Amino acid sequence: MSTLNTTALLADANIHRLVLQATLVPVTGSLFQPAGFPDIGHVIYDAPRPDGSKEKVCVVDSAASMANHLEAVSLSSAQTLELHPDLAGMPYLECVTDAPNTTGGTTPTRLVVTSLSEGHRLASSYFLDDKGKVVSGGAVSTNTFASALRESFGIQDLGKKTHPLPGDWWNVFRTIFRYDPNSLVHGILFPAMGIKLSRVLTAHHEAYGADRVGLSGVKFDKLGKTTSGQAIFSVDKETAREIRATFVIDLSLIRSFGRGANGLNANQKVFLLELALWKIGRLLSGPYRFRSGCDLKLAALARVENGVATELAATALQRNIAAAITTAGFADPCITQVYWPSSELFKAGKDDEGEGTEEGEGGEESPE
Repeated sequence: MSTLNTTALLADANIHRLVLQATLVPVTGSLFQPAGFPDIGHVIYDAPRPDGSKEKVCVVDSAASMANHLEAVSLSSAQTLELHPDLAGMPYLECVTDAPNTTGGTTPTRLVVTSLSEGHRLASSYFLDDKGKVVSGGAVSTNTFASALRESFGIQDLGKKTHPLPGDWWNVFRTIFRYDPNSLVHGILFPAMGIKLSRVLTAHHEAYGADRVGLSGVKFDKLGKTTSGQAIFSVDKETAREIRATFVIDLSLIRSFGRGANGLNANQKVFLLELALWKIGRLLSGPYRFRSGCDLKLAALARVENGVATELAATALQRNIAAAITTAGFADPCITQVYWPSSELFKAGKDDEGEGTEEGEGGEESPE
C-alpha cells in the first residue's frame, strides 16, 4: 500500500504531479443529487472510451465548487471565520472594522472577512483598496496593505504595463507565502501588477455510468395564503456505477516557487504540499454533504500513476500539519489585520426608481 512522503515527492523532479482518486458512495440507498442550476439541471455528458463506446458521466461538483469546498476546510466550521485549530500559526489576513468598547468609543476589532473566506484571497478588494489601512499594535496606521505588498514585491510601477521582471518573481513568491500561503495553493491574480499564479491543487467530482432518475414532489398550502396553491414539481436525482473525486497537485509548480537561495526554501515548499494534502484529508474525513440530497462517504482512496491506481490507506492523508507550520518558519505576526471604517463598509442600499415596471425591469434573476 502506497504512502505519501512529501519530501521525497518534491525531491523527485521526474514526478510532475500527484493524482489522488477518492471513490465515494451514498450513505444510504443508491441515489444522489449533483449540483445543478435552474433551467439547466444536472450536467450529464457522453464521455468516449478507448473501445469506441460512450459512457454517461454526471458532474457532481464542478472544479470551481470543489475549490470552494477545499478552501472552506481551513475554517473551524461553516458558521465561523475562525481558523481551524490544526492550522494555528499559519499566516492569513483579516479585514476588521469598528466595534464598540467599554469607554463608549470604538476599536478596530470587529471581524468582517478573511483571506481564507474571500474568493480572491489575498487579492481581494477588502485588502487591496486604498480605504483599507494596516492595523499595527491595535491601532490603525496610515499605511495601506496594497502599498506594503507592492513594496515587498519590489515591482516598479509602470501603470497599466506594470509586471514583474524575471528576478522579481522570487520576491512575489516569498511575499505571498509570508502573508497568505493558502493563496499559493489555490492560485491568485493581481491584474494591476501583471501577476497570475495557477492553482497548485485542483479537483473535479464526477459520477460514471450515470442515469437520471425523475422524482416528483408537492407543495401544500393549507391556508391558501400563497399564489402557488397545491403545486406539483419535478425533482431529478442520479444513480451511477461509480462516484469519484479526483485531486491533482502540481508538484512542478510548487518546485518553481524556489530555487537555491531564491524564493521559497525546501521546508516552505514541503509545507505547501502538506497543506494541500491536509485539505484533501479534511474534506474526505467528514460528511460529504453539500446538498441535502447528496450525502456521500469515502469508500476507497488511491494514488494514480501512469494510469495505474495504487490503494492508499485513509490515514495517508492524516498529516502532521503543525510540524510543517513550525518548520516553514513563518514570521510574527502571522495574522495581518486591515481596517475599513464601518461607514465605508455598511451603507444602506437604494431602490432603483421604476423597479419592477411593465417595461421589464426587475425581471427574473440570472441563476448565477
